Amino acid sequence: MESAQFFSSQAGRTLTAPRQLRSRFGIGDVVCHRLFDFRGVVFDIDPVFANSEEWYQSIPEDIRPRRDQPFYHLLAESDEESYVAYVSQQNLLDDAKGGPVEHPTVSQLFEQFKDGRYQMRRSLTH
Repeated sequence: MESAQFFSSQAGRTLTAPRQLRSRFGIGDVVCHRLFDFRGVVFDIDPVFANSEEWYQSIPEDIRPRRDQPFYHLLAESDEESYVAYVSQQNLLDDAKGGPVEHPTVSQLFEQFKDGRYQMRRSLTH
């Protein structure tokens, strides 16, 4: 399988990812975490793990995800707070609630919520 290299500022190094990796979710999709009680909207996707080694090692080993899968940046919300989350594909599910996400940054990145997903603002697409 062909691969491509890209620089991750979060990881602080160049990473290699398969050219034809399939992501299960897309930008604007609303998802929920498989293990923890939060949901969010996808605003960016890394083809493989592209965060710091310190962040990766902070995940308990018994639930640490594989690095060789898509990782999603989410505008996330729980019952208590809103935040940005970085989650592996194996730990995400389609959101069963089906409603909008109440994160304060949603309106800066997305135009509208329609048919269960958000549309990225036209000014942010290329």
